[in-house]
Amino acid sequence: MTAGRLLIAATPLGQPADASARLVEALHTADVVAAEDTRRIRTLAQSLQVTLAGRVLSLYDQNEASRVPALVDEIAAGATVLLVSDAGMPLISDPGSRLVTGCIEAGLPVSCLPGPSAVTTALAVAGLPAEKFCFEGFAPRRQAARRTWLATLAAEQRTCVFFESPRRLAETLADAVEVLGADRCAVVCRELTKTHEEVVRGTLGELADWAADGVLGEITVVLAGAEPKADLDSLVAEVEELVEDGMRVKDACARVVAAHPGAPSRRELYDAVLRARS
Repeated sequence: MTAGRLLIAATPLGQPADASARLVEALHTADVVAAEDTRRIRTLAQSLQVTLAGRVLSLYDQNEASRVPALVDEIAAGATVLLVSDAGMPLISDPGSRLVTGCIEAGLPVSCLPGPSAVTTALAVAGLPAEKFCFEGFAPRRQAARRTWLATLAAEQRTCVFFESPRRLAETLADAVEVLGADRCAVVCRELTKTHEEVVRGTLGELADWAADGVLGEITVVLAGAEPKADLDSLVAEVEELVEDGMRVKDACARVVAAHPGAPSRRELYDAVLRARS
């Protein structure tokens, strides 16, 4: 008997019309639909006017480990299993990793039907640098852990994307102001692609004030990367080279600061040059 396969499929974040033609076909033809929430996938199928011909079963964090062996056996016996989460791409802060790993270990085919993702959608509309970025999943729930986590982002130069519960957003933004500074830029994306979509841009201080009275909906936060900090010793050395070529110390400091984003102020660099000479 020919082995079946596992299909990982992205589902719409909010608008059913964002479903791909391949997702529609897979929903109609899969032998098993493994869904994070069976009610949501049935509602999506109804919106798409798709008949779910296969068996629909739940697959979420608490039952994934126990369900994986039977699903792997079904795939090995020839079944096509479609894995979906509530919205976006499975495995991205959603269930599915155990099932994927189980299929790979069993030598069974695993493929993906690409589509919506809150991570890349938020990154696209944020207006922050997107050439390099990191994804941090959900922010820690407890304040101590959250502040420790935020401290790891203090020097992170890549744009960072993370999820947060609307109930904890105000607390997280307030902690971010304390740990990262009020002036660091960020974007809060609320209800992406949905009727009440809202994208709020500003500094962490401004966003903390905005969220203080509470917000509703699915939240994705995009945090600007830290400004690179130039090495002070290297800057002092550059100043001394310019001085050796005949430039005044103050003028050399001004030129070096202008040439290095994240450099200290001209006064700070000037004082560092004097200290190095003493």
